[in-house]
Amino acid sequence: MKIKLVVGLGNPGKQYQNTRHNMGFRVVDEIAKKLGVSQWKERDGALYFDCYFDMCRVVFIKPQRFINLSGDVMIKFVNFLNIKTEDIIVISDDLDLPVGSIKLKEKGSSGGHNGLKNIESQLKTNEYKRIKIGISNDRNIDTKDYVLEKLNKEENDKLNPAIEKAANAVLDSIAHPFSQVMSKYNTRIKS
Repeated sequence: MKIKLVVGLGNPGKQYQNTRHNMGFRVVDEIAKKLGVSQWKERDGALYFDCYFDMCRVVFIKPQRFINLSGDVMIKFVNFLNIKTEDIIVISDDLDLPVGSIKLKEKGSSGGHNGLKNIESQLKTNEYKRIKIGISNDRNIDTKDYVLEKLNKEENDKLNPAIEKAANAVLDSIAHPFSQVMSKYNTRIKS
């Protein structure tokens, strides 16, 4: 049976809830809500749940170490479950996209995102699928401070539909080719 892995990136702990860096966690939480999952399990430094779709097991994880160590947690699942790189989807925030837009990619650079850098160093490739949620950028604020800031109401109003859309894209990608899902969901919102 094919096993797929969906990794939502974020920082654990109450102090990081509703921050810009936690888009991956929010998308995986939205998927759990859509699937009626209320019980998360713990293993190898992650909260996770799994389910079965059409002869495929899908494991959803939220690494519980800081975002720049996400790959260290993810690789344990990859190795234990013998997951192929093409069966991995990583969900993260993206400073280069306008707030509320989403972008699906089949491969590419980390774009300076420390969580993606750590994943690439563990996988030894950048050829894994990803879904990026736009959080924009403020050049007047140090990037580290900006991504850890709490979202304001206006940002949340723009991000909530993007979170839902990204969750739907993940679920669609389980049953459909990723290239098809990319053309359906890739949108750009003007900043």
